Amino acid sequence: MFRLWRGLKTVVQTSPANTHHYHTIQAIPRECTGSRISSRDRAQGRIPAVVFSQGLLEKNPSNRSPSRKQILTTERKQIRSIIKSVQLPFFCSTRFHLQIRAGSGSSVLLESGKIHRDEESGKILNLVFVWADEGTELKVDVPVVFKGLEDCPGLKKGGYFKVIRSSLKFQCPAEHIPQKIEVDVSKLDIDDRVFMHDIEVHPSMKLLSKNESMPICKIAPTYIENPEPIKV
Repeated sequence: MFRLWRGLKTVVQTSPANTHHYHTIQAIPRECTGSRISSRDRAQGRIPAVVFSQGLLEKNPSNRSPSRKQILTTERKQIRSIIKSVQLPFFCSTRFHLQIRAGSGSSVLLESGKIHRDEESGKILNLVFVWADEGTELKVDVPVVFKGLEDCPGLKKGGYFKVIRSSLKFQCPAEHIPQKIEVDVSKLDIDDRVFMHDIEVHPSMKLLSKNESMPICKIAPTYIENPEPIKV
């Protein structure tokens, strides 16, 4: 859905909710845990993973939902292929089918945004998922993608593009989570901004921000450090 915001001279689009699934993630249960077990799994080309209900993270114990926690492993080649296809920023806001072999069959899950990597090699060490059953309220960071930079009049005049927020956090039913939010900046001039409240999303989505008047991007004028004095 596109909407033209006349005052801001920009077009804001939210991608459709994930009504389809890119891949089915194959996993097998782990009976044992620990650093040695995880190291052995990684040496065999597998990635340790855990999936649970997001309500388990609630600070107030009375608000926590049943964890449904399952300890799993997934194939490294499969996860790399999925990340390459879906692209890493959107992997964290995309739903997938999960098939647990010799387990409880197939369910739907959402990656919670936690991919633990080795700082030196960049290899994926662990994956953290949360269940995303239809109707389940989840908190999720949705990536913001900016388009139209090559046609932006403010940039052509010498301004520069400043990203203030690269993602926005929402609470919404799992089936209405958009994979990304696209902002067309092709008509922004110098000093124009796009604000959080300009983003139109599904009515069930609640923006988790204390100040929705905060900008997510702007075209700033070029700042010249120590300009030379004008000679008369």
